[in-house]
Amino acid sequence: MKRPVFWAILLGLAFIIISSSVFTVNERSYALVFKLGEWQRTETEPGLKFKLPSPLENIIFLDKRIQSIESRDAERIQTSEKKNLIIDSYVKWRISDPRLYYISFGNSTQAAQDRLGAQIRDALNAAVNVRTVRAVISFDRDVVMQEILANISTRAAPLGIEVVDVRLKRIEFSSEVSDSVYSRMQAERKQEANSLRASGAAESERIRAEADRQVSEILAQAQAEAEAVRGAGDAAATKIYADVYSENPEFFSFFNSLNAYRSSFADKEDTIVVSPDSSFFKYFGNPAGELAE
Repeated sequence: MKRPVFWAILLGLAFIIISSSVFTVNERSYALVFKLGEWQRTETEPGLKFKLPSPLENIIFLDKRIQSIESRDAERIQTSEKKNLIIDSYVKWRISDPRLYYISFGNSTQAAQDRLGAQIRDALNAAVNVRTVRAVISFDRDVVMQEILANISTRAAPLGIEVVDVRLKRIEFSSEVSDSVYSRMQAERKQEANSLRASGAAESERIRAEADRQVSEILAQAQAEAEAVRGAGDAAATKIYADVYSENPEFFSFFNSLNAYRSSFADKEDTIVVSPDSSFFKYFGNPAGELAE
């Protein structure tokens, strides 16, 4: 009866020893093997691993996945113009050297994130303090992120951490800066509007002057053409009169006298004072055109 109990105890001890000598490393973790509290090796590949039974060797697992640090409160950073910007950022990081990481932070992810958070603030200050507001917001935003990434990577490498990426999520003006920025923007827009108005007025004057010039040219050309037509008409009329006069001078003289009478007595109230035997009345009383003796 004692023999089966002995074998049962022996098998139990063997199971305990074997189970404490085997451990599994998954694809998301590093396994640090410690012998009597001293680091021995790091298991990085997933699979079934072996060690000495506890407490001779113990295992500590560390997460090898990419992790994020997002700022809880936006950082207040001053630019080279002594203006404050409110900046939100996040950092992607992972453990690159489990041994160095454990020496630096133990098994505490929070301690690592606090340390990286302080480094992020320092890197933000170093990159933003030497730039203007316009450069940080527009022109050099990508350059700022690259500088922050390089800065943090250099400082985090001795801690066993690889910084994968840095991003600036939000950049805003602080309340005291916003008013001055908006005022400057309004002044710039007003100046641009005034410039456009002045340019439009100058263009309007140029177009108006050009139109006036063209009108003057057209009127002058029309006047010249009218004078030419009028001159041609007068010449033609003179020729016609000359031809008529050469054919019958007496009739031409009679016709002209009739026109003179019509023009002189166009109204009933018209009065003319002239001698009755004047040549003006040559045909008035004598159609033959002979003046009375």
